[in-house]
Amino acid sequence: MKRFFNTIPGDDACCILLHGDIGYYDSVRSADIARELLEAEATFKKIDVRINSMGGDVYAGIAIFNAFRNCKAEITIYVDGVAASMASVIALCGKPLYMSKYARLMIHGVSGGYYGNKEELKSCLKDIETLEATLCDMYAEKLQLTPEEIRTRYFDGADHWLTAEEALKLGFIDGIYDAEPIPEDSTPEQVFSHYQNHYNQSLNTDKNMFEQLKKRPLFANCANDEDVLKRIDELETTAGKVPDLEAANGKLKDEVDEYKKKENEAQEAADETLVNTAFEEGRITDPEKTVYRAALKTDREKTEAALKTLPVKRRAMDNLGAPLADGESAWAKRQKEIEAKNSKK
Repeated sequence: MKRFFNTIPGDDACCILLHGDIGYYDSVRSADIARELLEAEATFKKIDVRINSMGGDVYAGIAIFNAFRNCKAEITIYVDGVAASMASVIALCGKPLYMSKYARLMIHGVSGGYYGNKEELKSCLKDIETLEATLCDMYAEKLQLTPEEIRTRYFDGADHWLTAEEALKLGFIDGIYDAEPIPEDSTPEQVFSHYQNHYNQSLNTDKNMFEQLKKRPLFANCANDEDVLKRIDELETTAGKVPDLEAANGKLKDEVDEYKKKENEAQEAADETLVNTAFEEGRITDPEKTVYRAALKTDREKTEAALKTLPVKRRAMDNLGAPLADGESAWAKRQKEIEAKNSKK
């Protein structure tokens, strides 16, 4: 899988970080998240999303919200620090959604500004009201409340900050997890800064890892991080071929073993024929068969030459008495011919 700015691949799942402001040109960009999400779901069945954001652009946030909602992977979202404003809406995509007991969730109405005449200002106000209606629908689905109930409770012009315990009781989240302890009386800004600093430290650790990789022989020619990633991709591609190569190697090994088996069987048959022929010709005795069989396995060439130098001791009667193809010896066959000839006289 390609490495993007906000994505950390793992063994069975990957993690997407929503750390920072949401917008088209901010830390959390909708186009980047959507692209990374499509790349991730093609590789992983489970995706963890970790949020630490004070919110941002509503339209960019809706795009991210829809990207998570339409994702085929299982999405689990964790609020590590702050999920405020539009970030709290995106958090609703988590199935499930968890918060650190030190984290904060914040809901409020849509804010915006416009410069122009009264008609243009009226249009801006209408846009804000339309966006609020959309956000009310999003919250209502999660909280099992009506959009009007959401508008009355949370879109009253105030910022509604919720602790993890409060968010759990109200149904915003599905559970609370323990994170790195921070003072419980920390302000939302302090919580956000704490986790943002932790994230930046993780990035520095990531950079150190790349520097360490460059020192290894396999990465010696890598001039920058992109070269390291390309080299890792090459290694992954090569590693992916290993199972097929092992299977092909195993098949070839079986074929070689079968060939060797047949070759050994043919050689043993040839040796047995050589020994039996030498016995039938009277070159060796029956007890000597075992000796010459063993000698043929040790040095076939010399043993075969030695057998040929031995004198043939078989008598003519032996040849005559040997059975032919039809199972009858030449001598017996000749005797029958003579008897048949004499009986006609």
